[in-house]
Amino acid sequence: MPRTFLMVVTLLTLSVLSSSPLLAQQAPPPGAAHGPMPKPTNLKVLPQDISHQDLMKTMFAFSQQLGVQCTFCHSQDAGAKHPNFASDDKPEKNTARTMMLMTQEINAKYMSQIHDPDAAPDQKTVACGTCHRGHSMPITYKPSAKPGAEPSGMAPMAPKP
Repeated sequence: MPRTFLMVVTLLTLSVLSSSPLLAQQAPPPGAAHGPMPKPTNLKVLPQDISHQDLMKTMFAFSQQLGVQCTFCHSQDAGAKHPNFASDDKPEKNTARTMMLMTQEINAKYMSQIHDPDAAPDQKTVACGTCHRGHSMPITYKPSAKPGAEPSGMAPMAPKP
């Protein structure tokens, strides 16, 4: 009998609590805790109407592909807890814009002409990581051929007289 009583009390308590407005609340949408995110300013390459979510995805991809943090390109005001995203104080930000334009042009002008049915979509485009490979500066390609060995299909050059 006491066990049945305990189960009934437990079930009643759970049913009362589950209908409580405090427990029935859902988590606030992202960004709601901090209020609405301000509209980005000083966008010169990215679209002016880019959504906050797409902007964050783009910036996260840059961060990953270059192995850097936000303050690599964005200056941080003295005493501020976050970067000043609109500022053009750091030359790296303008370098990033130039590199973005370069990859857009390579993809539109050249990579779009490659019609390889076996290539995956990501193999038909270039991105920051194509050259940077997780480093702030592009990685220089170094052939792994053994010293003195000629790459296949190439004849050795004749010595100059």
